[in-house]
Amino acid sequence: MAEFFKTSQVWVVDFRYDGRARRWFKSFRTDDDVPASMTATLRDLYGDRARLVAVRRATQDEELQYVRGALPKNMHCPTGRGPVG
Repeated sequence: MAEFFKTSQVWVVDFRYDGRARRWFKSFRTDDDVPASMTATLRDLYGDRARLVAVRRATQDEELQYVRGALPKNMHCPTGRGPVG
């Protein structure tokens, strides 16, 4: 893939929600401050119930799986399964 036109990157976001480990795969612009953005997002969504643990760029394999839809979706269900039907 040609990188010169790519304007976003996939990041792995690890956080704790009510003490339970959670992981999101999320796309951000290349010039975003990802830790600050995710801290604000988690605060807006969950208040004091969530805490950011770590963020890192997704590996090429993880990014490819994300683009193909092969990774669990960003959802509240810890199993990563979507609704039936």
